[in-house]
Amino acid sequence: MPWFKTGDACKTTYKFGKTLGTGSFATVKIGTRIADSPESEDRGKKGSKWAIKIINKKNLEKEDEDALESEVKIMETVSHPNIIRLNEVFDSPAHFYMVMEICSGGELFDRIVEREKYTEKDAADVVSKVADALAYCHNMEPSIVHRDLKPENLLLTSTEMDADVKIADFGLAKILNDDTLMQTACGTPGYVAPEILEVQPYDKQVDAWSLGVITYILLCGFPPFYDDNNAQLFASIKSGNYEFPEPYWNDVSQDAKEFINDMLVVKPEGRISCEQVKDHKWIQNTLKEEHKCEALDMNAMTQFNARRKFKMAGQKIKLGIKMAGAMSK
Repeated sequence: MPWFKTGDACKTTYKFGKTLGTGSFATVKIGTRIADSPESEDRGKKGSKWAIKIINKKNLEKEDEDALESEVKIMETVSHPNIIRLNEVFDSPAHFYMVMEICSGGELFDRIVEREKYTEKDAADVVSKVADALAYCHNMEPSIVHRDLKPENLLLTSTEMDADVKIADFGLAKILNDDTLMQTACGTPGYVAPEILEVQPYDKQVDAWSLGVITYILLCGFPPFYDDNNAQLFASIKSGNYEFPEPYWNDVSQDAKEFINDMLVVKPEGRISCEQVKDHKWIQNTLKEEHKCEALDMNAMTQFNARRKFKMAGQKIKLGIKMAGAMSK
């Protein structure tokens, strides 16, 4: 792999700048390329900006190393306008560096709360693009399932109004060969699909569920399932009981509500796929003309986003044993 380099060459290839984020064993910094890439202009011209994820290898357990290897393999494979691009990687004795395209617009939800209005057309545009990227992954040979779609993993390319959305963080993604089903309990509370919580074998439809949850939030400003107690939250998700409470949903179209109902189906076989999203009448009709109402309650969204940032910013939650324990209560 020509883009995979060993040693500490990352430090001589890029000048590290400010920190964009930190996690339990990784830090993301802005990197400015010091010289033109000798391999290809696509790798970066002198002065180009990138997001560099710096992983401290000494804190990695075997499970984490395997996940990192899988993430790099997946990101090496995918190429889609709405998926973060991995440019190159560097492996040194102490650190592993992932050089990715930088999304200067930050998280989608953060940009939304800065706007004066957010319409159904805005939401449909984002949902359509994210669904297209997920469908692209699902239809690859072998297929790829993200398994951790959530607001933190939807980034914008710039601060402009027409900035594109990008799916980030394939740390929990899985490559599926043939018709293999997954069984690992993973995801993020509030966005995880009911079949995972039921400890059942599952497939790509878990991504469709998570997208349905995000769509619900985009249309009203708060999630369909919420509880500070994970056991109560998981019970609510498994039951699939949610509402369209007034006055937040009064001005949202019936097509949008039907779309939510088609996405948040407990049984995965009855749930529409990410590939089918583009043909849904809500997507088709809404993208053709601006919907009259400003569907999103900006106050509700601002409050939800503040809670989300306080509780989850920079944190990847692997459910595993904790989730199994909560489900057994």
